[in-house]
Amino acid sequence: MPTWLTILLVVVYGVTAALCILRIVRGPSVLDRIVASDVLLVTLMCALGTEMAVTGHTHTMPILIVLAMFGVIGSFAVSRFLITAKDPLRDEPSKEAADGR
Repeated sequence: MPTWLTILLVVVYGVTAALCILRIVRGPSVLDRIVASDVLLVTLMCALGTEMAVTGHTHTMPILIVLAMFGVIGSFAVSRFLITAKDPLRDEPSKEAADGR
């Protein structure tokens, strides 16, 4: 792989990771943070795959598999948590219930 391409990929992965970390820190919602953490995980996986392609080894393949597994399981777990979390807007009694209708 050409050196300029490796440098370009390092810059792209670095900028992507920095923007994801910024979105995780700033939010504004939980869903934004979840998507940003998933994108950060995918960026890390791409960086590890690029490193494997550049150096010509497969030593980090188990790490890629574990990261992919954590990404899927983590997304499912968080989405399940968000579905079962109480919505404060829905927990308020409606006007009809207060009026006795």
